[in-house]
Amino acid sequence: MGNPVVFFEIFAKGSDKIRSFYKDLFGWQANVDPKLNYAYVDTGGSKGIPGGIGQTRDNQPSLLTFYVEVPDIDKALEKANKLGGKTIMPKTVIPNAATIGLFADPEGHVVGLVLPR
Repeated sequence: MGNPVVFFEIFAKGSDKIRSFYKDLFGWQANVDPKLNYAYVDTGGSKGIPGGIGQTRDNQPSLLTFYVEVPDIDKALEKANKLGGKTIMPKTVIPNAATIGLFADPEGHVVGLVLPR
């Protein structure tokens, strides 16, 4: 089965500026949900993975996260912790979107986990 990378997210202090940067750089289109101040990215390509660009919250650092599809988020978080990582966000259901979890690897890089759809 494997564990493919299936989604990416960029959170920035100035999400409008970052969306504009990637549009100008790569031609990405951003479909903004104004309620969430979050944009779903259309890369315009037939290959690759989808992604999103959002606004950071107060005191949250800018970050880039990729999401790996796993069959069991709790087990994957437990294994990451045993290997020296740290759970950042336990398994969380985002209504009408996905079930995700986040961990930091031993050097602090944040990686997302997502259940298959």
